[in-house]
Amino acid sequence: MTVHTALQQGARLLEDGGTAVPRLTAEVLLGHAMRVERVYFYAHPEQELSELEWLHYGRYLHERLGGKPTQYITQHQEFYSRDFRVTPDVLIPRPETEHVVEVALELARGAPRVLDIGTGSGALAVTLRLEMGVETWATEISPAAAAVAAGNAARLGAPVNFVVCDLMEAISAESMDLIVSNPPYVPLTQREGLQREVRDFEPPAALFAGQAGFELYDRIVADAPRVLKPGGWLIMELGFTSLEHVQALLSGWDALKVLPDLAGIPRVIAARLS
Repeated sequence: MTVHTALQQGARLLEDGGTAVPRLTAEVLLGHAMRVERVYFYAHPEQELSELEWLHYGRYLHERLGGKPTQYITQHQEFYSRDFRVTPDVLIPRPETEHVVEVALELARGAPRVLDIGTGSGALAVTLRLEMGVETWATEISPAAAAVAAGNAARLGAPVNFVVCDLMEAISAESMDLIVSNPPYVPLTQREGLQREVRDFEPPAALFAGQAGFELYDRIVADAPRVLKPGGWLIMELGFTSLEHVQALLSGWDALKVLPDLAGIPRVIAARLS
């Protein structure tokens, strides 16, 4: 079985199974099986796969056809041009969440101390620590997710302080200059409408926020004035239906800003504590 044939057969199987971008997915999975970058295939189309590479490739194709996200198969996802390890214990970082980083760098680059609530893979905390070079803390309710985040921080050279707790309950009063968060915001009522890859494989605690989808926003905004220093910033990613609700929660704050993503959808909300 050559590389060329393996990619053709894999892409056809994935396409027949209804997988998005089947050729790209086949290349990523074969690259993972062979431990090479995708560009390698263009120079070596006639290379024959070893028996072990073929077995791994077949298993990865089977897992993907079963709905398992590619990122959980390869255990890799890029975020802000850095490679993060991801497992089923953490939400897969989305490109849209990079807007939270961009807003933080624009509004609060000089913040001496930063907190990321519900860090998951550590994507926000690690990125802000490396981009801003300031003291960074991160909380996570799941010990397994916190372990993944700590591993990413160590591998990428980002000294982040991780705390296992519910939201900010273990964080001292008036100790932070910037709080960021990509909280769970999917209503439980929308569970069945999610893609299979999301609904059946990503951790429910990182996706769902009660019946309305606003519950975590309510708790974060209520406790943020205790944790932030006066004049500190709160920056959060928005769910598709959460803008009006979160704007109302922050009505007493200063410098309220809402920023869209590349599709024009309100994606990030930021406000400064009076």
